[in-house]
Amino acid sequence: TVDDEQIEEIKQATYALARELNVVGLMNIQYAIRGDDLYILEVNPRASRTVPFVSKAIGVPLAKIAARVMAGKTLEELDFTQEIEPVHFSVKAPVFPFARFSGVDPILGPEMKSTGEVMGIDTDLGRAFAKAQIGSGHKIPTKGTVFISVKNKDKRAIIFVARRLHEMGFRILATHGTAVALTRSGIDVELVYSLGKGRPTVFDYMKNGEVDLIINTPTGRGSKSDEDLIRKTAIIQDIPCITTVHGASAAVDGIDALRRREGIVVKSLQEYY
Repeated sequence: TVDDEQIEEIKQATYALARELNVVGLMNIQYAIRGDDLYILEVNPRASRTVPFVSKAIGVPLAKIAARVMAGKTLEELDFTQEIEPVHFSVKAPVFPFARFSGVDPILGPEMKSTGEVMGIDTDLGRAFAKAQIGSGHKIPTKGTVFISVKNKDKRAIIFVARRLHEMGFRILATHGTAVALTRSGIDVELVYSLGKGRPTVFDYMKNGEVDLIINTPTGRGSKSDEDLIRKTAIIQDIPCITTVHGASAAVDGIDALRRREGIVVKSLQEYY
């Protein structure tokens, strides 16, 4: 979702920071993009968990090269003077411990909640995403029923995701506001009620084992109690729960990739280089 101009701006800012700070070796930078503006959150002259990920993605032992540069070697001597842009996709997925803590809400914020990371690589982005999700312990359904309930600002964006799921044969359940938005766009939806407003609710379907995927974008820190309960119930019943539209879109790519090809092709890292 980052365009070429933004990527180039990130590169130029990185080069400038490295030169100005006189960093020799590895440097870790955290950027944020809001609208068209690029922000730098922090710069550290150190390695990070991203280093082994990028090393595997491009086939270059970055930590080893950095150590040799710090010891006095030049990049020219180490024959590493050009950036490598692989033709395959590498997806990093966090591993969360939510299932181990009863009653915890899996909604994400700025705090570090992951306890590990996994990597999925493939020439197809959807399959790379699917590999990463499977590696992190998440099921990716290729058929069945999807429950969708999103906040108002996400209703327009979720239409494309829901339409793709519908075209793949998924049954779609939705709460009133989301159901209205999807129905107006010509997508078949079954209405479910919020807690205390009628039956059936999504919990009736979840208890019967009829929900295979949940897409629920929270309305904010003070999320409604039924939103909170939906996510907690999803953890208990091991139902994959996605809480952002970007995540839902990537998941649909993964589902589509799994449906289009039988099985997942596994190759060694060396075969990608």
